[in-house]
Amino acid sequence: MPAEIDPETPLLIERRPDRVIATLHRPHKRNAIDQATIDALHLLCAELEETPRTLILTGADGVFAAGADIAQLRERRAADALRGINANAFVRIAELPMPVIAAIDGYALGGGAELAYAADIRIATPALAIGNPETGLGIIAAAGASWRLKEIVGEARAVELLLTGRTVTAEEALRIGLVSAIHESADLLTAAEAIADRIGRNDPAATIATKRVFRAPRDRHPAVDLEAQAELFESPEKFRRMTDFLERRDR
Repeated sequence: MPAEIDPETPLLIERRPDRVIATLHRPHKRNAIDQATIDALHLLCAELEETPRTLILTGADGVFAAGADIAQLRERRAADALRGINANAFVRIAELPMPVIAAIDGYALGGGAELAYAADIRIATPALAIGNPETGLGIIAAAGASWRLKEIVGEARAVELLLTGRTVTAEEALRIGLVSAIHESADLLTAAEAIADRIGRNDPAATIATKRVFRAPRDRHPAVDLEAQAELFESPEKFRRMTDFLERRDR
C-alpha cells in the first residue's frame, strides 16, 4: 500500500505484507515530535500489536527528529509530565512484537533520540547528530534515555552524555555501539529494508520469541528462554524448517 501523502499528517505510512515503513513528517519543524505525532504512533502501534510486522522508522527531508516540539513542551505542567506522553508511546514502540529498525539521518535530538533508543536496531548516515540536551532546557530526558541509553552504550558513557547534553556524531555513535552501521543518505532506507528482508526470511514466531526473551529482565533467565524454546519445539514450522535444512544438506 503506498504511503499516505497528506501535507498535514505527522506520520507517512507505507504498509507491506511483512513490514511497515513510518516516516516522521513535519519537515517545517524538523520533524519535532508533537502530540499529533504521538497520537499517530499510538494508532500505528495498535495496528502492529494486532498484526505483527517489522517496523522501519525514519524521518523526512534528511532529519530523523530534532526533538520534542518545544512550543508544546514549554506549556506542559506537572500533570502532563506524570502522564508520560512521549515515554508511554516509546515504551509501546519498544514492546512491539516484531523488530523495530530506526533509520536515522541528520538530527535525532531529545525526544528524537529517545524514539531511536526505543528501536531494536539503529542505523544512520554520516550526517547523524544524536543526543539529549534536555538539561540545558531545564528538564530531564524522561522518555527513555535515562534507562535505555545505559543499556545500549554502558553506564559510564551514558551518564556522561546525559549530564553534559553533548551531541554525538556518526563516527562516535558507531564506535560506542549506539548505531550498528553507517550508510550514505541515499542508501539508508535500502539498508534498512535489507535488514527487514533478512528478518523476514526467518520464522516470525522465533523472531517474536527472540525479541521477547532478549528484553526480559536478567532474573527471568534462563527460565524465560526455556519456556519460549519449549513452545517453539512443538511448532510445526520448526519441524518444517529443520526438515528442509536436513534435506538440503543431504543432497
